[in-house]
Amino acid sequence: MGVARYSAQFKRDAVELVRFSGRAVGAVAKELGVNSESLRQWLRRAEVLAGAGAVLS
Repeated sequence: MGVARYSAQFKRDAVELVRFSGRAVGAVAKELGVNSESLRQWLRRAEVLAGAGAVLS
């Protein structure tokens, strides 16, 4: 099984969808066709970077 690569923009959009939709991570991940744990990692990283004033890449 290969590793899927997602653009930084896709990750940012997915994170924003979770944050602003109020929907569960699993539901958003399923809709987008990504692994829910990947999306959780993107969310955690975005939170850390937001605290540092950086952008998710």
